[in-house]
Amino acid sequence: MNMFIETLSWLSDPAHWTGTGAIPTRIGQHLAITAVAVVASSLIALPVGVLIGHTRRGGGAIGAIVGAARAIPTLGLLTLFGLALGIGVQAPLLALIVLAIPSLLAGAYAGIQSIDPATPAAARAIGMSHAQVIATVEIPLALPVIVGGLRAATLQVVATATLAAYTSDTGLGRYLFAGLKSRDYPQMLAGALLVIALALLLELVLAWVQRLTNHIAEPARLSTPRH
Repeated sequence: MNMFIETLSWLSDPAHWTGTGAIPTRIGQHLAITAVAVVASSLIALPVGVLIGHTRRGGGAIGAIVGAARAIPTLGLLTLFGLALGIGVQAPLLALIVLAIPSLLAGAYAGIQSIDPATPAAARAIGMSHAQVIATVEIPLALPVIVGGLRAATLQVVATATLAAYTSDTGLGRYLFAGLKSRDYPQMLAGALLVIALALLLELVLAWVQRLTNHIAEPARLSTPRH
C-alpha cells in the first residue's frame, strides 16, 4: 500500500509534469517512436501480405517468416542493433519494426486469403485489372482483418517501446531504467502504469477503428461482383 501511495504521490508531483523529462514529453516520445515503427513496418509488411494473399502463393513462407520473427527475442535484437549502431534511437526503432512485421504481415495475408476466390475472379471477369481487384475489391473486404493485425502490432510495439530507453533517453521506459538504477521503485511503478494506460487508450481507439472498418466492409461485400 505504501508503494502505491508513493507512486500516486510521484505521479501527482507538479515537478514531473514540466521540463525536458516531464511526463507529457515522455508520452509524446513514446507515441512518436511507436508511430514511426508501426508506419515503417506497415510499409514493408502490408504490401507483401496483400500481394501474397492476392496471388494465393507463398502462404507457407508467410507462416515461416511470422514464426521465425516472433521467436526472435526483442531485447537480444536490440542489443545486437545497439552494438552495431551505438547509442541512440535507431537501434530500438529497428528492433520495434522487426517486432511489428509479423502481426501486420499475418493480418494482411489472412484478410485477403479469407475472401471467397469467386469474388476476385468475378471482378476480373468483368474487366478489372489485378491492381483494381486489389484496391477496390480485396482490400475493402479484408480491411477489418488488416486493421486487426495493425491493432495487435501497435499494442506490441507500444508495450515494448519501453526498451527504447535501453540505448537512448527516450520514452516512458526512461522512468523504468532510471528508477531501477536509483532504486526509486515508485518511479518505476509510475512508468509502468503510464505505459499500461497508454496501451489501454490505444486499444480502445483501435478497437473503435476496427468496428468502423466492419461498417465499411459491409457495403463492399454487398457491391462486389459475383457470378
